[in-house]
Amino acid sequence: MSEPKAPTPAPGDTYKGWLFKWTNYIKGYQRRWFVLSNGLLSYYRTQAEMGHTCRGTINLATANIAVEDSCNFVISNGGTQTYHLKASSEVERQRWITALELAKAKAFRMQAESDDSGDESTPPAAGQGGGARNSEVQSTLRTLGSKVEDLSTCNDLIAKHGSALQRSLSELEGVRLGGETSEKIRQVTERATLFRITSNAMINACRDFLALAQAHSKRWQKALQAEREQRVRLEETLEQLAKQHNHLERAFRGATVLPPSQSNPAIDSKGSVPGKGDASDEDEENEFFDACEDVQEFITVPADPKYHRSGSNVSGISSEMGMDDGTTSLDEQSMASNPESPQSQEVVPVRKRRTRIPDKPNYSLNLWSIMKNCIGKELSKIPMPVNFNEPLSMLQRLSEDLEYYELLDRGAKCQSSLEQMCYVAAFTVSSYSTTVHRTGKPFNPLLGETFELDRLQESGYRSLCEQVSHHPPAAAHHAISERGWTLRQEIALASKFRGKYLSIMPLGSIHCIFEKSNNHYTWKKVTTTVHNIIVGKLWIDQSGEIDIVNHRTGDRCHLKFAPYSYFSRDVARKVTGVVTDKDGKAHYVLSGTWDEKMECSRVMQSSRGGENGADGRQKTVYQTLKAKELWRKTPLPEGAENMYYFSTLALTLNEPEEGVAPTDSRKRPDQRLMEQGRWEEANAEKQRLEEKQRTARREREREANRSANPEEALIEDSISDSPLKSGHQDSYKAMWFDRCVDPMTGEPTHIYRGGYWETKEQGNWDSCPDIF
Repeated sequence: MSEPKAPTPAPGDTYKGWLFKWTNYIKGYQRRWFVLSNGLLSYYRTQAEMGHTCRGTINLATANIAVEDSCNFVISNGGTQTYHLKASSEVERQRWITALELAKAKAFRMQAESDDSGDESTPPAAGQGGGARNSEVQSTLRTLGSKVEDLSTCNDLIAKHGSALQRSLSELEGVRLGGETSEKIRQVTERATLFRITSNAMINACRDFLALAQAHSKRWQKALQAEREQRVRLEETLEQLAKQHNHLERAFRGATVLPPSQSNPAIDSKGSVPGKGDASDEDEENEFFDACEDVQEFITVPADPKYHRSGSNVSGISSEMGMDDGTTSLDEQSMASNPESPQSQEVVPVRKRRTRIPDKPNYSLNLWSIMKNCIGKELSKIPMPVNFNEPLSMLQRLSEDLEYYELLDRGAKCQSSLEQMCYVAAFTVSSYSTTVHRTGKPFNPLLGETFELDRLQESGYRSLCEQVSHHPPAAAHHAISERGWTLRQEIALASKFRGKYLSIMPLGSIHCIFEKSNNHYTWKKVTTTVHNIIVGKLWIDQSGEIDIVNHRTGDRCHLKFAPYSYFSRDVARKVTGVVTDKDGKAHYVLSGTWDEKMECSRVMQSSRGGENGADGRQKTVYQTLKAKELWRKTPLPEGAENMYYFSTLALTLNEPEEGVAPTDSRKRPDQRLMEQGRWEEANAEKQRLEEKQRTARREREREANRSANPEEALIEDSISDSPLKSGHQDSYKAMWFDRCVDPMTGEPTHIYRGGYWETKEQGNWDSCPDIF
């Protein structure tokens, strides 16, 4: 069946229909649904997408419409948007051209009128009354302007026709005719004179009206402009006051530690308000809703109304999260029950850290300059330029996992291990939020390189990283907080290049131990994928599954990071999870995205049912309460796009500090030169450091062979520089970490042996190697 043809549109009508749009040389023209409305041409893949996904829009007011042949035409705005379109027939193409030209003319007139009146970007008034008055004034101005144009036109016509009539009558006077005819002509002349006098009077009156109307119009426009400017000034003042209030509130929270009796326990460190402190919480707890939708493993539905707050604690779990009645919030309970909470502390000045770094230079990447440095060199000795890097090392990127350390602080206060698991899961997801725009590669740490992050004064924790192996590269990390938690990990990276994208698989486990409860959690990281390696704009995705295990209680949390799919209807970067006890009973459902926020919902009841999954099994249906927000990403600082998309914490990581170890990443010269924008010098320094590291490794291997077999030492020295040499074990021993078998997972790992912070206090770094 052929599709019905749309009628030729009248000016201002919405026009819809199918057209073929050029996509690329592989797919050619593809059928798309186009909608023309209000001077905008938009297109969708199908008609069903009109409600939620627009694939592109072009403004016809500034667009150029060109016809190529009987069916093809081009629409371009003179910039980045150009649509090559093809209709099914010449008649259909002409319908679209007519509709587009009418819409373009109308859009152009509306834009011109908007520019003339100065109301192109006037926001709506705060109330309905103000909006109605503004609309009435604008309507009056438009009507008056139209009448003024009509009067001006009539003025020109009267003057024109009056002059013509006068000329005709003058010509009649010159004609020699009889007496009666002459008398008639005299009468007509007199009447014409009277008409001319009357017309002149009307013309003068119209001119006066025109001048008066123009004067009033200008006065009204000035009054409207003054009102608009005053409103803009008020909005700017309110915005500045809001920023100042937010800044003062953050400064107060960062610089002052109040005793529990004076602090507001209803407000956590992120400024969110738990359920108990919310005035509307009483109504919200009686509401039930779908915590997350369209999840492959399970389905959530509103809980039965019988589980409302008048009943007892159904799940048998304490409610530090503020989900049940009759209980205090998490922070209130923790502060009240913690005997070590200080009753009074003096205000300690907090060090002010930098908020900017030099902007990233706009250097073009010269491939020949890279290739000429590779001629005649081994593959392992080819230096990668800093153009692909960001001015941070992998150790500093590892320390960025602590960006949202407050989640562990809140988890340490939990009385329930299941609720604590929710915060650990949110912390796990939050560590990926800084990677969404970070397509630059961090510097590979040199063997023995360290990085300390001492935030004991501001945030209550200290962190130390060390590069403990070079082949394969591995880094050990240890962080301890005075608020009752310890985090340790050893991460090695495996990568696979698959043509269009690069997959990076972190190896090793992450451990989190809470001192008060002795809960010990472990988990692994998901796969990071960098897309468009060869052609196109780089973008990053996180995908895979994480199992967080509490080894003391047997609780588990299964998190799934959904890979990005162009055809999926789900939210991009989606993360879902379920928290279960040792018996497999679900207690919480987690949902959110790894680049924005995470929420949790209490499970009231679960059952098998719903639609079948991909493997044919029925999905689990969870009845849940209203979701509570666990974590939300802090916005990037202003101008982050020019500073490698660094977060507030990342901007401070490479800031020079006194007293750090000589092996600290802050003292790495090539990284410092890159941050300063001196990329040529950074490339030369990077090559020098890498060669120095190779020399140090060869020397360690010589020493190991000498001690093992002195007779072969001379032979070893003679071949040590040969590229064929291989198979010798590097005898390097880490400075601050001991290699052992992890008692919890059974994996070989490095665990912090202690002594770094004591050495820093003494200022004695003589035992540190010279790696820079």
